[in-house]
Parts: sequence; C-alpha cells; structure tokens
Amino acid sequence: MFACFPTLEAFADGPVEDIEELIHSCGLYKTKARDIFAMCNMLKSEYGGVVPDSIEELTRLPGVGRKTANLVVGDIYHKPAVVTDTHCIRICGKLGISEGKEPYKVEKQLRAVLPPEESNDFCHRLVLHGRAVCTARSPKCSECCMNEFCKYALSVTKSSARK
Repeated sequence: MFACFPTLEAFADGPVEDIEELIHSCGLYKTKARDIFAMCNMLKSEYGGVVPDSIEELTRLPGVGRKTANLVVGDIYHKPAVVTDTHCIRICGKLGISEGKEPYKVEKQLRAVLPPEESNDFCHRLVLHGRAVCTARSPKCSECCMNEFCKYALSVTKSSARK
C-alpha cells in the first residue's frame, strides 16, 4: 500500500478506488477506504500533516474511535492511555476491577484506579494474557497467576468444590 501511496499527499489525492483495491481483503474495505481517504485529507487540511496527540482530536478523524485514539496517544506519543479492547473489558470484569461491557465506561473506571504511568503497559499485558490464558471461551483459571484474587476464578473454584 505504501509503495502506491508513499506520502500523506498521495493518499489525500486518491483516488479512493485505488485504496479500496489495496485493502480489498479487509472486511468493510469500502468504508475503511473512504475513511482513510477522508482522514488523510483532514490531516492535510486541518492538522498540517501532523497526527494529533489527544484523544479528542484523534476521534474527530474519520474512522478513528477511542480504542485507536488511545493506542496512538499511548504508543506513539507515550502519554497515559487506557485501551479498552475486548480482552481488557473481559478480564477487568472477571477480576472485579470494572463493571459493564461498554468500552468508554470501562475506560473511565480504569482511569480512576490505574496509575497513569502504568496504564499503557497494563492494557497491553491484558491483551497478551487474554490471548494466552484468560481466553473468552475457555479461561485457564488453574494456570492463571491472578487466580487467588480473581472474582471469576474464585467463583469457579467455589462452584467446583460444591459438586
């Protein structure tokens, strides 16, 4: 893709159909291509070609939600950020750190309890933990390093003991 569009200007000049063709294998490629095209034009016209460094400004860009904005703020600009993806929401709920499944609400709950300087690493570690141990379909509670204080693991242990 970057061979065809080596600069922001190249993306902004399009045509959008060329972007569609390059990302065709992605789901919703037409919508994503339109967002990429519109985002590049907005970056060029409103931000002088510089990617913004705040969640508020990033979420103004077409196709950018809070998850992506938090990733950019944390990983690119090294500012405190809380990426509430599916792993983060699931694991924090099981641990009893957060309630609910709405990403923004979970993000706010985590911001209230996480030290800002550790929030980026915390979220990345949850993703790794969610892929390897605390999987959605069959969490490996017996292998988990947090099973002694995890509300879910403790409830599973209690229900197994009753049988």
